[in-house]
Amino acid sequence: MTQSIDQILTAALQQRREQSRYRRRLTLESATGVQARVDGRDYLLFCSNDYLGLANHPALVQAMRKAAADFGVGSGASHLVCGHSSEHHALEERLAELTGRDRALLFSTGYMANLGIITALVGRGDAVFEDRLNHASLLDGGLLSGARFQRFAHNDIDSLGQRLERSDAERKLVVVDAVFSMDGDQAPLQELAGIAAGHNAWLMADDAHGFGVLGARGRGSAEHQSIGQDELPILMATLGKALGGFGAFVAGSEALIETLIQFARPYIYTTAMPPAVAAANLAALELLDREAWRRDQLQTNIAYFKRGAEALALPLMPSETAIQPLLIGADALALQCGAALAQRGILVSAIRPPTVPEGTARLRITLSAAHKSQQIDRLLSALADLDLAQANWAGFR
Repeated sequence: MTQSIDQILTAALQQRREQSRYRRRLTLESATGVQARVDGRDYLLFCSNDYLGLANHPALVQAMRKAAADFGVGSGASHLVCGHSSEHHALEERLAELTGRDRALLFSTGYMANLGIITALVGRGDAVFEDRLNHASLLDGGLLSGARFQRFAHNDIDSLGQRLERSDAERKLVVVDAVFSMDGDQAPLQELAGIAAGHNAWLMADDAHGFGVLGARGRGSAEHQSIGQDELPILMATLGKALGGFGAFVAGSEALIETLIQFARPYIYTTAMPPAVAAANLAALELLDREAWRRDQLQTNIAYFKRGAEALALPLMPSETAIQPLLIGADALALQCGAALAQRGILVSAIRPPTVPEGTARLRITLSAAHKSQQIDRLLSALADLDLAQANWAGFR
């Protein structure tokens, strides 16, 4: 008997529910921040990537309002038609200056940036090597490129080296997350650059979770690990996390940027971000320079949480960044823990496969410079009541 499309899809959806992997959206009803109203209830948020607390900053709001008054709402076209405004241009120039690269190029989202970069640089007959825990956008870009796609063991230089040694491709691209979004650990960029150079390969890093946060001046993982354009020729980062805005960029040489303008399809065929958004992003970059205390406070909050979690013997995964995952293991258990925290008015994301490997479901806790110590204490108290130290579920005591 022939099944309809809805019957086939409904069966697949039911299977996902039975696996405790069904995703549900929450509806935000206020400005985002460490406290927000979601689905009619006020929550304390430990799941946002607004690491510096800039998403609702008055300077960003004012910059967007002014630019909207001057430029309107939409950009009207792609960058290569008539959508590239003076606000976009100023933002690109500032990003190039801040990252110490020759030029920068804006993309509407990080996902599109990664697809565009990888598919423009490698194709059939080439090779792309990716860390096993890379973000989905990087993996998808590698697969869509048509290049021979290989994954190496997480942060394992020897594993990468073995694969590079066996490759005879003319173009070889090594791709990593600079800060891994679900684990919070960092790629060893210096070592990766060394082995890439030794095999005539190019290194690309996605610094979505490092830019604005890491480095003495908040320039990101490249500054933090003292690696320049020659060693890391392809630097990508987003503007919707630590910067509190929206969009993404890639920074590098003149030849790289011109190549992407000519060959990166997600750039060529996408309407440019609204000029008002570009203006808000530019305002955030100015705050990045003026308000270094935000990075300092974030580091203080990270250390405070880690001390508290370790004192409670919570199953904290090794991370020095704002991403602090608690390893739970079973998918259903992670969901139950997240639901129990929500009952206490605390939102933490329960991350399950396929986003993370099988058997590693977790609570992905993210910290912000805007969190107060009392709010972190409230989270720690709720986690203590979950009895996670014993790695079993008994609900709240």
